[in-house]
Amino acid sequence: MYNITVKFEQKGIEPVSLTNIKPGDSILEVLLDNNIELHHNCGAVCACSTCHLYVEEGMDYLEELSDKEEDFIDRAINPKLNSRLGCQCVLQEGNGNITVTLPDQTQFLGE
Repeated sequence: MYNITVKFEQKGIEPVSLTNIKPGDSILEVLLDNNIELHHNCGAVCACSTCHLYVEEGMDYLEELSDKEEDFIDRAINPKLNSRLGCQCVLQEGNGNITVTLPDQTQFLGE
C-alpha cells in the first residue's frame, strides 16, 4: 500500500494526502478516483503530454520511464529531470511514500 502526497503549483490549492493506495493503478487513475483533476487529453494512452507531473519522492515505486514516454515529456510545458506522465506512472508491488507535484492545470487551452 502506498501513501501519496499531491502538491499543486496552482496557487490556492492545498496539498492532499491519499492513503492506503493499492499497487497496479497509474498515478493518473489514482488522482481521478480521488476527484483530483489532471488533464489527460489522449485518454491515458501515452499519446500526449497533458498528464505531465513531477515525481518529488518515490520514483523507485513506479514503472520505469519508456522511450515513448520520454519523447512526450520533451513536449510538455516546463519538463524537468523528475518529469513523468501520470498515465505511465503505474504503482509497482510494494509500499512506501510517493510525492508528486501537479503543474498549474490552467495553462491548458479551454481553462
